Amino acid sequence: MARWCFRHRLVVLLLWVGALFGLGFSASTAGTDYANVFSLPNTDSKRAYDLMEKAFPQSAGDTDTVVWKAEEGSVRDEDVRSRIEPALEEIGRLEGVGEVTDPYAGAQGAAQISRDERIAYAQITFTEQANAIPKELIEDVVDTAQAAERDGLQVELGGQAIARIQEPPTGTAELVGIVAAAIVLFLAFGSLFAMLLPIVVAIAGVGTGMLSTMLLSHATNVPDVAPLLGSLIGLGVGIDYALFIVTRHRRGILRGMQPEEAGVTALNTSGRAVLFAGGTVCIALAGMLVMNLRFLDGVVIATSLTVVFSVLAAVTLLPALLGLLGMRVLSRRQRRRLTQAGPEPEEASGLAARWSSYVQKRPRPVAALALVVMVVLAIPVLSIRLGATDQGNHEETTTTRQAYDLLAEGFGPGFNGPLQVVVEGPAPDALVSGIESAEGVAQVAAAPPANGISVIQVVPTTSPQSEETDRLIDVLREDVIPAADVEAHVGGVTAVFKDFASVTGDRLPYFIATIIALGFLLLLVAFRSLVVPLTAAIMNLVAAAASFGVLVAIFQWGWGTELLGIGKEGPITAFLPVIMLSLLFGLSMDYQVFLVSRMHEEWVHTKDNARAVRVGLAETSRVINCAALIMICVFSAFVLSGDIEGAMAGIGLAAAVALDAFILRTALVPAAMHLLGNANWWLPAGLEKRLPHLAVEPREEAEESPAGADGPASVVHGFVRTADGEPVEGAAVTLLSRGGRQLDRVTSLADGSYIVAVPGPGTYLLAATASSYASRAGHVVVGEGPLVYDVELAEGEVDAVN
Repeated sequence: MARWCFRHRLVVLLLWVGALFGLGFSASTAGTDYANVFSLPNTDSKRAYDLMEKAFPQSAGDTDTVVWKAEEGSVRDEDVRSRIEPALEEIGRLEGVGEVTDPYAGAQGAAQISRDERIAYAQITFTEQANAIPKELIEDVVDTAQAAERDGLQVELGGQAIARIQEPPTGTAELVGIVAAAIVLFLAFGSLFAMLLPIVVAIAGVGTGMLSTMLLSHATNVPDVAPLLGSLIGLGVGIDYALFIVTRHRRGILRGMQPEEAGVTALNTSGRAVLFAGGTVCIALAGMLVMNLRFLDGVVIATSLTVVFSVLAAVTLLPALLGLLGMRVLSRRQRRRLTQAGPEPEEASGLAARWSSYVQKRPRPVAALALVVMVVLAIPVLSIRLGATDQGNHEETTTTRQAYDLLAEGFGPGFNGPLQVVVEGPAPDALVSGIESAEGVAQVAAAPPANGISVIQVVPTTSPQSEETDRLIDVLREDVIPAADVEAHVGGVTAVFKDFASVTGDRLPYFIATIIALGFLLLLVAFRSLVVPLTAAIMNLVAAAASFGVLVAIFQWGWGTELLGIGKEGPITAFLPVIMLSLLFGLSMDYQVFLVSRMHEEWVHTKDNARAVRVGLAETSRVINCAALIMICVFSAFVLSGDIEGAMAGIGLAAAVALDAFILRTALVPAAMHLLGNANWWLPAGLEKRLPHLAVEPREEAEESPAGADGPASVVHGFVRTADGEPVEGAAVTLLSRGGRQLDRVTSLADGSYIVAVPGPGTYLLAATASSYASRAGHVVVGEGPLVYDVELAEGEVDAVN
């Protein structure tokens, strides 16, 4: 497939462009129909909701609030009324506004003025729900209301519709993330074209995924947060997957392969790992279905679809783009060096190699230090509290946060999240008096029955997000209602989110067990080991605990929320742990696959665990850290999304990726594997026979050997001499696979002799380098026995690779 895409690059490119434009046209024509459906069967708030639907079958449009405060005097003063009343009348005349409840209109409006008469509010009911209201109308409402402001009179607005116009322009977070990723890629590759490849591939994958999600929103319930989470995960994995493949492709060209062969080899090795990694992410995301929450179904669809399109772009669009670029995928300096000095083996050197050797020498202190860091960061998770965010978590400068605070100041903290006690038939006096006498109740109002259903409005003394409000809900359900000997249910937004958090917490252990078990089985099949998947499962749990600890410290404890511009501290959104665990599990599996597949490959060839772990870490840590840095940039940029859940997910995932890549995969995992020794690769013989075989990254030598030539290991030996026949001592002789993987490396002796080990019959690349001499490389074909191959080095000469 890679070769076909490489050769028919224009066809592939046109197909992708056509798909993007076709989906874009369809999505823009159809629009979106996102729906936040919280289905919580067998919960008290759901029963209350069903009864309220029966009482009020005609659902009105979105209701928002205008709040004003007089610094001196009363809101009833003529100078205040003369400014507010004309503004409310003008708002009521706007097309799209159904009703405005005025606090100055009769006795009914008196309840909309605070006891100290300094704060009042009016309710604006639109004819449409918040997402369907034109932004121009919302802006007109805000401008008209705030035009009534003067010195000593503050006017603010709150509500779902008002919050829409405070959101940053769509795509801001994605654009910032892409720019940051581009800078990292340019520093890593040193080539503008190579930098653009992963970004173009990621944009194609995310674009098709998001546009498809927009169309699917008409066929199924997709929550409005799903596209944001889909683009977040899609950008991260899309850039990373392309990065792994492009890195392998460039390495192949630098080691003497033609661009087409390098592209095919890259897709047949790293491309396989990308397919496997993408599959694990989708499986992790599908694990959310275990929660049996309809709200999460749309999230699974949006995120999984984006990951699938990102993988598809990486294995089809990317080879086509590689074909278009050819040698320009290398920087000018690399192309010039390749022309002048010939192909050179890219050995693991520098900081990565030195760190890998350090971990091998001192595995115990490295493992201990890494574990201490992760445990300390995980401590805050012990106080995690699930709940919901509201406009009280917005930034202090926003009008919605100001309106929220004014209502809390004038009518009490619980006014922003009233509870509804719903009962069939008239509300018994015993129930009403019991609610009034309950601790934590500020105000009770029993409305007349509607369609045989009575609703008692209960305003708590504490805010919707406080633990005291949660306890009040429990008291009403467990003590007050049973004492009144009546069947009643507690509903309202606050009660719904409390039940949602409770259901999530109850089902979370099953969800975690499911994704851990699936990951264990996948790694067991891939790496033929019991210890490697067990280590990965433990590391995933450690990474999850530490990342949630960071999330609690920032968003629940408020360490830096205002500094980061993400509003006030509060509980962690109830559905976030499920989504974050899915994404974190998938991303952790990605890094585990890329790290351990290289170690496993070396182990298969050498059966030396220390060498396998050292070489695997040295050769993959740089690309894993680069990929992690890109993901951190992309995820952190979602703080700019204007969505508190998006900011939580972005920071949580950025912290998780940083800890996973820079501490777990770079330090704790290799240190633990050094300590475990050969036990890493233990698998009972009976299980080995029964497990299916799954090649994540196939051994290149097996593909390069002639058909049927599965002979024993052999050697290549000979002499390194000058053109005059003089021996060259200290020349570095390296044997590489055709894909560019180093198989053996030796130094020539005083007489110029060398001998390198060969894993089996096949075609290999032999390179020799020495100071003061031009490097020489050539293909060698090894048969059943040893091969004699002499290398001649000469000053100023460049050998062309066949």
